[in-house]
Amino acid sequence: MSSTKIGLGLAALGRPDYINIRPEAELNKSVEAFKTNALKVLDESYALGIRDFDVAPSYGLGEQFLQDWNDSRNHKNVNLSTKFGYTYVANWEIGFTGKHEIKEHSIEKLNEQWEISKALLPNLKIYQIHSATLDSGVLTNNAVLSKLHEIKQAHHLKIGISSSGTEQIKIIEEAENVSFNGEDLFDSYQVTFNIFEQSTFEILKQLLAKGKTIIIKEALANGRVFKNDTFTAYKSAYNYLEDLSNKYNVGVDAIAIRFIIDSLEPSIILSGASNTNQLKENLKALNFKLNKKEISKLKSFAVSPQHYWQERSDLEWN
Repeated sequence: MSSTKIGLGLAALGRPDYINIRPEAELNKSVEAFKTNALKVLDESYALGIRDFDVAPSYGLGEQFLQDWNDSRNHKNVNLSTKFGYTYVANWEIGFTGKHEIKEHSIEKLNEQWEISKALLPNLKIYQIHSATLDSGVLTNNAVLSKLHEIKQAHHLKIGISSSGTEQIKIIEEAENVSFNGEDLFDSYQVTFNIFEQSTFEILKQLLAKGKTIIIKEALANGRVFKNDTFTAYKSAYNYLEDLSNKYNVGVDAIAIRFIIDSLEPSIILSGASNTNQLKENLKALNFKLNKKEISKLKSFAVSPQHYWQERSDLEWN
């Protein structure tokens, strides 16, 4: 079987609104209720064998929830990853109409967020630039890069980037060029890759061949892999996913995750589950294997990055 592991991302566990297509659940959106649920999901994730957990300061209170869990459970064998560069500003306001998070890739923001994030040590294993972009200049900011190198040396962490958008390949290529004393700064790449957005396939294969850690996020395309009448262009994909779902007796989510495992074999695929039932469904991806014909057919449903990311930008926080 594959060496790919499923990890848990806390984006949907740490804040009341999240970019995703999901039904309006009868959900208590108080901080207390979210913390209770987050700790429950973290505990059950661990019981189900998950050891990789990913968070960011912009995931509402997700980083605080993960720290509380990490401190109180005291597991020695978990691998935590967090990021710097985005700040959550929605202040737990339900239906907040402004920007929920603000990007700032400055040395000041790095210093500020690292001071808090380092509380996750020693289980913190990967520290990342959150959504590195070319226009923010973070990959040529010597102060930031030097500080990340300093953190790497002092705490023996992997330093990584996460990427989004139509320029993921260019961003990864620029990150690959950053080195200190002949050694690559970046050991880890957290990238959006799924049935509909496959543009990074070749470069991710190259990175894996170099021994880099590849973490896949948005494996379910923010919910777009599930049948939805809004997205008429995906009708044939939805029909085929349903056929595979029936064949393997798993949900469409497990098919979508298994496609990533069998086609790319990344290091980790992050589940974005907001409850344990979703998580258990996601984990069923580990129990079967797609054949070459099925993988090839699923590859055919890729859309252009421009289409994919424009569609994503039109999704609402809910």
